[in-house]
Amino acid sequence: MATKQLKTYSLAEMKDMHIGKVGSMERDDYEYELRMEVLGKMIKAARQERNLTQEELGKLVGVQKAQISKLESSANSATIDTNIKVFKALKAEINFNVKLEDNFVKLA
Repeated sequence: MATKQLKTYSLAEMKDMHIGKVGSMERDDYEYELRMEVLGKMIKAARQERNLTQEELGKLVGVQKAQISKLESSANSATIDTNIKVFKALKAEINFNVKLEDNFVKLA
């Protein structure tokens, strides 16, 4: 009996087929949500590493516990300023990269 060869796909190919091509609104929305989820998980992991509750971190940042919960669960999009305040309160370094075409923008 002949075995049927299965076609394999890369993750990028699967995203193209099921979410949309790079540059499409659907794909951009997906990539944005994914980045926000990763950011939320990083905040939660750093908070837990520092043995802080959401309420304690909120007090350090100057926001309510609910705001920290929303950040960690990616339920809302916080401003860059709020994210920086959170990471400063956690004594964690955060790096942003801005790339224009093929060149990264460096801040003086």
